[in-house]
Amino acid sequence: MPYRDLLPSLFQMNAGYFLIQFASERDKDPVLELIGTHSREDADGVAQVCYIGVTNPQNPRVESAEEICDTLVRAADFIPKERLGATDDCGFSPFSIDEKPLHGSPDYARDVAFQKIANRVEGTRMAADRLGVAAPAAA
Repeated sequence: MPYRDLLPSLFQMNAGYFLIQFASERDKDPVLELIGTHSREDADGVAQVCYIGVTNPQNPRVESAEEICDTLVRAADFIPKERLGATDDCGFSPFSIDEKPLHGSPDYARDVAFQKIANRVEGTRMAADRLGVAAPAAA
């Protein structure tokens, strides 16, 4: 389902946060614009925080901390920085014996997952510094 059809109604829920697949999106600015336009400062007394995916677990390429920082800083052009967070596009399975066709061995997949997570944490800290907001305790 295209985000233009989903997000307006999704943000009508009185939920405090949303985890949004984003790293794998091809045309990012329209998605950010939708999130910024439709997420709410007040969802029945709770601000909606939007955690956008900044790493793609389905791709073995490791996003750099700088790329992640740049993505979050760009997202802050659309989404209030106080309601912006970082996550992964979907979950990792770094501890299982999980043969991924694009990753090779399970050990390689685990190594890639931990590199991506470490870069997400560092990139989020960098973005928080650039945006002048408190870095999250755990990203």
